Amino acid sequence: MIIVDAALRELEASGSPIRVGLVGAGFMAQGLANQIVNSVPGMRLVAVSGRRLERAADVVRYAGREPLAVDSAGALDAAIARGETAITTDALLLCRSSGVDVVVEATGAVEYATHVVLEAFVHGKDVVLMNAELDATIGPILQTRARDHGVIMSACDGDEPGVQLNLVRWVRGLGLIPRVVGNVKGLQDPYRNPTTQRGFAERWGQNPAMVTSFADGTKISCEQAIVANATGFKVLQRGMSRGREFRELPEKLPELYLPMLDEIRAQGGIIDYTVGTIGTKVYVLAEHADPKQRHYLELYKMGPGPLYAFWVPYHLVHFEVPNAIARVRLFRDPLAPPLGGPVVEVCAVAKRDLVRGETLDGYGQYMTYGEAVNTEEMRGERYVPEGLVEDCVLRRDIRRDEVIRYDDVELPAGRLADELRAEQYRYFAGAHQT
Repeated sequence: MIIVDAALRELEASGSPIRVGLVGAGFMAQGLANQIVNSVPGMRLVAVSGRRLERAADVVRYAGREPLAVDSAGALDAAIARGETAITTDALLLCRSSGVDVVVEATGAVEYATHVVLEAFVHGKDVVLMNAELDATIGPILQTRARDHGVIMSACDGDEPGVQLNLVRWVRGLGLIPRVVGNVKGLQDPYRNPTTQRGFAERWGQNPAMVTSFADGTKISCEQAIVANATGFKVLQRGMSRGREFRELPEKLPELYLPMLDEIRAQGGIIDYTVGTIGTKVYVLAEHADPKQRHYLELYKMGPGPLYAFWVPYHLVHFEVPNAIARVRLFRDPLAPPLGGPVVEVCAVAKRDLVRGETLDGYGQYMTYGEAVNTEEMRGERYVPEGLVEDCVLRRDIRRDEVIRYDDVELPAGRLADELRAEQYRYFAGAHQT
């Protein structure tokens, strides 16, 4: 964002930087820490929490700072006041600290992150999510909690939902009407697992489960659910295009959707994805109601319409997350806030034949993958969200590629995220309870 860089330089000059507390110590958190410390004026990384203290220390050292371990609120605040970078295993300390302005949640865990985010709200902290799984599962109800506390919860610049919503805003600013908001994958195979993805993960220093969630379609389903909830756009079918390959240049994308344009218009717009589209990472297909402007668009080499393709060829994830932090803190401008209740959710689908009595593992593992589905179907069929499937115990056998329903499982006792999802259905339109 062009306006953000100048505002951050002013903060640097005034000696009043945005103080960031980072929850999570994985691959993306590591990159973000390095970016803030070494490339972003007007912003300071003041603390990192990790479930393993040594991993939080590695993240801070990767950024060229020496970590200081703390285990109390007083020790954390004192470390921040001295200009040190603190590490801790207690994420709630960051949420409670007067020395933290914005909490970045980057764990990818749903239940754990729920507690962190709510604690941040209670203590007046804005939250930037690098956690699409949480946002796709209970993002709408968390937004109501954020508003109740007068704070902001935002998606992040750089990751696909933020890049798509920035593009949607830009296209609307030109006077066009977005109809398709899309994401691009290089690979789609719902049966991938941490064993098949281990080599790739090790090559890049990533978590095999996270890499699996990219390959099996779960991550893109979560990302597109966030976009759907922020635009009101739905999916044409469960699973979106289910790995439809389109290995053409992005300017050819309108040809893919023209046969279904009337159906898309009837819904207002859709979210979708393709596999292999050349030269782009996200795209927006839009039309213009003014024939005079359509004449100009064709002159400007945008094609004859009625759909015009706009795209961004990259997403730089942690490089751009500081833009979201600054937008939230300085301009109160969140990325991808839901318009209201959920429009699209992510259901859990069996990755293999599952047996009664088995305890399900989490996303990016061996037993389930996630698919984007309209909330009406999700609610009516009582599908279990992929973000909440972990540790559920099966009450019956489930066939591969069968969607898992609440009647099929015994939920773990006492999970806050389950309570909030039930509240989400109650709060928005009196939906069925689970």
